[in-house]
Amino acid sequence: MLIEYAAGAVIGYLLGSVPFSALVAKAHGVVGDGLKGTVAGLAGLQLAGTWGAYVAVGAAMLGHAFPLFAHFRGGKAVMTFVGGGFAFAPVAAAIALGACVLAALAARSFAVGARVGVFSFPLIQLVLGPALRVAATGVLMTLIGLLFLVKGDRSARASSGSAATPTS
Repeated sequence: MLIEYAAGAVIGYLLGSVPFSALVAKAHGVVGDGLKGTVAGLAGLQLAGTWGAYVAVGAAMLGHAFPLFAHFRGGKAVMTFVGGGFAFAPVAAAIALGACVLAALAARSFAVGARVGVFSFPLIQLVLGPALRVAATGVLMTLIGLLFLVKGDRSARASSGSAATPTS
């Protein structure tokens, strides 16, 4: 089983390393970032079950943040996490996406909708599935938080007048 987890991690990292926003328009890159999380998660699911999906999505997130194909300068992996959710908890992810869309429309802000979707996901998952899987989701969300700490929050610096980093 260790080989399956390792294979899922390698596949996830390599998928995460593909810089979709550099290959296509920035708006389409967001979709690509989500899809690489989904594909990595599905590969991990096929190789090693649900826990393999978590490993592969985590590796894809690391690949997105530190991409092999872009000099290890990447983003914060939020969309890669979101896409991965559709592999390891598809029903919860679909409900969270619905909450995201509704909140974005109501607030007329994608940023608000995205926050509602991301932060409601583990709560929805908790209602629908085992707590241990929600804890694993928390580990992936903690990884996002760590990436914001390491890479910085561009929006906070932009509003304070500091220069933003070139990574997103």
